[in-house]
Amino acid sequence: LLKQADWVHFACHGIQDPVNRTESGLCLADRRRLKVSDIIALSRPHGGLAFLSACQTAMGDERLSDEAIHIAAGMLFAGYGGVVGTMWSISDELAPVVARDVYTQLFRNGTRPDYREAARALHNAVGRLRDSGRASFVKWLPFIHVGL
Repeated sequence: LLKQADWVHFACHGIQDPVNRTESGLCLADRRRLKVSDIIALSRPHGGLAFLSACQTAMGDERLSDEAIHIAAGMLFAGYGGVVGTMWSISDELAPVVARDVYTQLFRNGTRPDYREAARALHNAVGRLRDSGRASFVKWLPFIHVGL
């Protein structure tokens, strides 16, 4: 299904394997894991958005700061044009708020959304959360966008 979907959204747990980074992945139903190695092996057309509403999906390794092997990077390698990810653990309460605000902006015109607008939509969503005073710095900061 990932091979055919232009847009994907995962709201689950992310697991980082500090020893073998390509074994990091997203926890799915039935105790399955979508690993970075599986994601990278996909060959799909370029474009679309992967929204990873899961902990640590764009977390690198401080010992390898010039290398970026993580779940969000795997989505880029697979061909998604933009990826929303997180640098550390996120709040189960606030993650849906960020996702709602991103999608509200992307779908606001009633036309097919453009994944290239996702970075701006995330910026605005995080800014609203920050300005609301509902969340401390460490709660809104982990959300990032990579790609176009």
